[in-house]
Amino acid sequence: MTTQIKVAVLGASGRMGSEAVKAVGAAEDMELVAALGRGDSLQEVLDAGATHIVDLTVPDSTEANVHFAVENGLHAVVGTTGWTDERVAALQSKLAEHPDVGVLIAPNFALGSVLATAFAAKAAQYFESAEIVELHHPYKVDAPSGTAARTASLMGQARRDAGVGPSPDATESDPGGARGAVVEDVHVHAVRLRGLVAHQEVLLGSAGEQLSIRHDSFDRASFMPGVLLGLRKAAEHPGLTHGLDGYLNLGL
Repeated sequence: MTTQIKVAVLGASGRMGSEAVKAVGAAEDMELVAALGRGDSLQEVLDAGATHIVDLTVPDSTEANVHFAVENGLHAVVGTTGWTDERVAALQSKLAEHPDVGVLIAPNFALGSVLATAFAAKAAQYFESAEIVELHHPYKVDAPSGTAARTASLMGQARRDAGVGPSPDATESDPGGARGAVVEDVHVHAVRLRGLVAHQEVLLGSAGEQLSIRHDSFDRASFMPGVLLGLRKAAEHPGLTHGLDGYLNLGL
């Protein structure tokens, strides 16, 4: 019989965390050993015998949570935003001291979204113009979304590698920021609207044609297959992996 993955969910009372609790509890190869909310002690994770954590907390807590996991030899699957370059560098230093531990930081766990980002990065080098519109529920605390920022980063890198310059734009005056944020030379527009969950559309254009690559998550259950995949693969990928695509053989 295959050894079960013993999982502790951090942020278990949140919208994503409650879904993760249900998904882990229903997975035959996993055992939910702890479900922590705000104010609970991380010592409960160790007392419960967890081998993996899922961090779905808040940006102010996630760094300390993941460092705790690494220091105690626990693999971590992280869906919380707030991972700046400085925080990532500090985590990589910590992981160097614990080379057997795997950490996945994923801006998005929906497999369709991960594929859409990969497709967008591949296609972006072939079009003169590239922009992103991301749409989320009004409780989202960051803008642009982590998914949009990563998509723009990958698209921008692909365009630079292919020798494609910034999208043409004659805008000279934009005091209200109507053209959106700019991430790696790609404009990103954020919408926050009641009724939405998580949606993103990449717009690519050249003379006489347009390509749209869109992904929609209508329910947070769409993120759970990616969370479970991360838990199953983290131990096989020691060190830091950024993006669920690092665990997928996309062949693009």
